Amino acid sequence: MQMDNIKPLRSRKNNLSDYKELNNLFVEKQFFEFIESELLPSISISSEKFWIELNQIIEKFSPCNTSLLAQRDVLQRKIDAWYASKKDNQFDMDSYINFLKEIGYIAPEAEPFKIKTQNIDDEVSKIAAPQLVVPVSNARFAINACNARWGSLYDAVYGSDLIPNKDGKVSEQGYDLERGALVIKYSYDFLDKAIPLQQASHNNVENYFLESSSDELNFNARLKNGKIVSLKYRDKFIGFAEFDDATSYLFKNNDLHIEITVNPYHAVGRTAPGNVSDINIESAVSIILDCEDSVAAVDSEDKINVYQNCLELMKGSLSSTFIKAGKNFTRTLNEDRSYTSKKNESFFLKNRALMFIRNVGSHMKTDIVMDNQKESVYEGLLDAIVTVGCSIAGMNSSAKFVNSRYNSIYIVKPKLHGPEECAFFNSLLDDIESMFNLPNYTIKVGLMDEERRTSCNLKECIYELKDRIVFLNTGFLDRTGDEIHTNMKLGPVNYKERIKEDVWYESYEKNNVKVGIECGFIGKAQIGKGMWAKPDEYKEMMSMKYNQLKSGASCAWIPSPTAATLHAIHYHDYAVRDYQERLKENNDEGFVRNILAPSVTSKSKLKTEMIQEELDANIQSILGYVVHWINSGTGCSKVADINNAYLMEDRATLRISSQHVANWLLHDICSKNDVIQSLNKMAVYVDRQNEKNSEYMKLTSKKNMSIPMQAAHELIFKGVDSPNGYTEEILHKYRKLLKKNS
Repeated sequence: MQMDNIKPLRSRKNNLSDYKELNNLFVEKQFFEFIESELLPSISISSEKFWIELNQIIEKFSPCNTSLLAQRDVLQRKIDAWYASKKDNQFDMDSYINFLKEIGYIAPEAEPFKIKTQNIDDEVSKIAAPQLVVPVSNARFAINACNARWGSLYDAVYGSDLIPNKDGKVSEQGYDLERGALVIKYSYDFLDKAIPLQQASHNNVENYFLESSSDELNFNARLKNGKIVSLKYRDKFIGFAEFDDATSYLFKNNDLHIEITVNPYHAVGRTAPGNVSDINIESAVSIILDCEDSVAAVDSEDKINVYQNCLELMKGSLSSTFIKAGKNFTRTLNEDRSYTSKKNESFFLKNRALMFIRNVGSHMKTDIVMDNQKESVYEGLLDAIVTVGCSIAGMNSSAKFVNSRYNSIYIVKPKLHGPEECAFFNSLLDDIESMFNLPNYTIKVGLMDEERRTSCNLKECIYELKDRIVFLNTGFLDRTGDEIHTNMKLGPVNYKERIKEDVWYESYEKNNVKVGIECGFIGKAQIGKGMWAKPDEYKEMMSMKYNQLKSGASCAWIPSPTAATLHAIHYHDYAVRDYQERLKENNDEGFVRNILAPSVTSKSKLKTEMIQEELDANIQSILGYVVHWINSGTGCSKVADINNAYLMEDRATLRISSQHVANWLLHDICSKNDVIQSLNKMAVYVDRQNEKNSEYMKLTSKKNMSIPMQAAHELIFKGVDSPNGYTEEILHKYRKLLKKNS
């Protein structure tokens, strides 16, 4: 297979018979029907007003969007030229910073300020907890994520590698009794830390009971030796619920709830100390419904599915039916949990996570709507309008559940480059609020700190969103991709595993927390950290991810409900607010300087044998992800790496791998022939890794290069010229080609 044999793809001409002309727009008929028959009946805006306002927003903001994207390219060309001019001279950091200020890459520093956002839900402002990210295109996964507000600790520990596998005694129900006993021990040790008894362990309880004292109930335990003890901290008990055979006791620790269910007739409760049949803990308090990096939405069919799921989730009506073990199951959103307080008053707790919706980046376009020149419109404009509309539908009295107690709308905006782009998005939301007759600043914004120009201007970016920002999160993967691309012309990048050792990375992570605290995020907005990418390595997660809390992060991303429940243990063990208060005293002003230290190495430090290993690992990662993205439209994959360890992969990981190989090609660390040989070798390897998947379509072919292989070639060989190293345009092109040919 040779790259030269690939014929360039021609862009598909849109068939105008598939479109409806409206107010100088050409609207794909399926999308028009979704808006007319599903979205608009759920919100208080007329069809005429919606389409007029949509057109006005597109006409008003498209030129500025185009200009801002052009500015990214201009800045990159200037940086490339500066690097070229300094090749024979020693790199001087002071000169570099002055240069970045001169060209406007570094903005003038903002005066000290505090964010002014109001009407923020406790799940964002007050409660520190895990945050689950889910592709909203998958209804079943999205429902599971919403319902991951609570999780069974027994189930999470039993199904994880926290307990080593042994040949235990299995019951008739397929339950490993020895493993179960270890799970119970692990779970009771958690109770001893989170809701300790007075001078006793939950492991030694015979039974739990309530006792009246003055005007309220107290929670007590009778130990196996007959002694009666109460909680060490009595105020942690807040209520109970009674069922036919069971009683649940409710507690609160570090603003998170814990529920102990006692049932002596249950298979597990029968033998557990205190007859505890399960321990449920509050887990993913907030989630991100992702329309971006974990989603493959390339046409109206895909995009309408995304919007339909957003709409039905916000209305509380989404369901998913699937077959498991030969039986049909239907998933729906959980009803609220009902309890009686210790003062004998009824109350409810939310049983679903607070939902953010992550829009696409400003650089993406879609042809489900075209302008009066029959050109695709910016998908980010469309996303903002439609996802806000979906959120409004969840505020109506007809909605089954309420997402926000304040009727606030939560949008995450990724891949903004610097303060000007943040100001642009803020202005866009102003107009969308006007379009839907919403009060000012109803729409709250989560800002992703995942592009270099945002990292070194973070305070200035937050300032532009100060009236609506509720969330600040590092995105190390995309941030690394942008780091490689920005410094592409300066020199070769280090091995991927060593990039975290570069000076910029630690300062970037610390600066994110420092600036958030300085700008008044404590008690008002989330400061988040990145994803745990090893979905089966929970033991390792538990030994490492607590450091994100100690760094001052009030939430951190996890890939599954099980991971959410286990990571929630960390938020019981560590009071994040205490760490944040201590970090107020951190006055290190050198972070931005370190953030701008280029992440490059020298050719002499890269060893020949390790170069080949790194090249193969990168290309295996590219192919392993791209083959599923192109062939099956899977935007977020659990992909086996070159060592057959499973990792969660999305477009951010692809951005790193493709940019890494492109960088090494540019600087002659490897040759074009080396890359092609590795592509051919790794294609066979990836095909073998997927051979048990009956629906898998192979990368390898004797006659023609497969479409995913064509995409992988273009991602690598055109990576230097790909704007900011983004992969979306290439992925979309080849996915559309496959769908057209299918």
